[in-house]
Amino acid sequence: MPLKTHVPVRRRHRRTPRTALFATTAAALTALVAGFLSWPGASTADAAPATFVHPGVTVSQGQLDFARDKVNAGAQPWKGAYDQMMASKYASLSRTPKPRAIVECGSYSNPNNGCTDEREDAIAAYTLALAWYVTEDTRYAQKSIEIMDAWSAVIKDHTNSNGPLQTGWAGSSWPKAAEIIRYTSTSWPQARVDRFKTMLRTAYLPKVINGSHSNGNWELSMMEAAVGISVFLEDRTSYDKAVAKFRGRVPAFIYLSSDGSQPKTAPGSGLDTRAKVVKYWQNQSTFVDGLTQETCRDFTHTGYGLSAISHIAETSRIQGQDLYPQVGERLRQALGFQAKYELGEAPPSWLCGGTLHRGLGPVTEVGYNALHNRLGHTMTNTQTLTESRRPAGSNNLFVAWETLTHANNPG
Repeated sequence: MPLKTHVPVRRRHRRTPRTALFATTAAALTALVAGFLSWPGASTADAAPATFVHPGVTVSQGQLDFARDKVNAGAQPWKGAYDQMMASKYASLSRTPKPRAIVECGSYSNPNNGCTDEREDAIAAYTLALAWYVTEDTRYAQKSIEIMDAWSAVIKDHTNSNGPLQTGWAGSSWPKAAEIIRYTSTSWPQARVDRFKTMLRTAYLPKVINGSHSNGNWELSMMEAAVGISVFLEDRTSYDKAVAKFRGRVPAFIYLSSDGSQPKTAPGSGLDTRAKVVKYWQNQSTFVDGLTQETCRDFTHTGYGLSAISHIAETSRIQGQDLYPQVGERLRQALGFQAKYELGEAPPSWLCGGTLHRGLGPVTEVGYNALHNRLGHTMTNTQTLTESRRPAGSNNLFVAWETLTHANNPG
């Protein structure tokens, strides 16, 4: 049986030598300066870490250890979330991957030539990677590898109108799976790892890295994929480019009253008049804290964008270049605003003409854990919504099992 790497080792406390103390102090000062520079208005040109942390896409080794310990202790809500995951089709050891060279995805999945198969195989690879980490049963690691190898041997491109979004969705799940398997298992041959990297570099990254001027959830999902892929590839240039796109998109997706009389726009959007901005915001002309560019479209697409924001911020935190100070208040306001109405409060007539299309999805755990549990912000509506819908499952696109990985997780 392959040995599991990165096993935590207990160490006895030792007296810190003076040279080490000086080094620690210097490192602390460096971190303090870096923290200062991460605030809005400071110099933020470079986002990529000098050395990437692995596993480090959305979930860290410490968070994985926390989740495994809770499951093994039978603690809730983690044990219930784990049981839900293991009962899903994505955890099946008899799954047969369905790769294809060209995945063709039209608007609203018409046509759907491999789109569902690709997304669900990617979620399955991630699910099986989580199952491997919790159980330490190598069958799950090997099945995850089988799925990733099947696609890396075949896939060449994504086409048709929804091709970029499809690439973003599947490309968000693949690196999460790959990070866990590559850095906690010895079952994946290096040649196959390299082939998987080539797949991400050639069939995914070029499709997402330049972003989109469609509805905001597109570019946010695409940047989630680009950031995750860049971590796995250890590609600092692509990481910086993706984070720059992300920084420009978030203020154009979530409104704060400090923005002024109308929302900000993403660089290059062409939205140069108020009329164009209002039309882009689904004809919503009254702007309040937490309103998103897609709130008046529907909460489902809004949820895609909020989920991607939280995933990118979480990855950046793991990588030591924390973006929560820049996007946290927007994310907190948006989660709370949507949660209030998702819980059933009737909308006022000025909001989306008094009609909302609810269905936010299982997208609040990561942002809620970061902003409420780690940073201490009050989030009453988000807390009520999150806790009432546990365990959070999968949206079958790119979100999966976040009660298991992030509920009350201090990692």
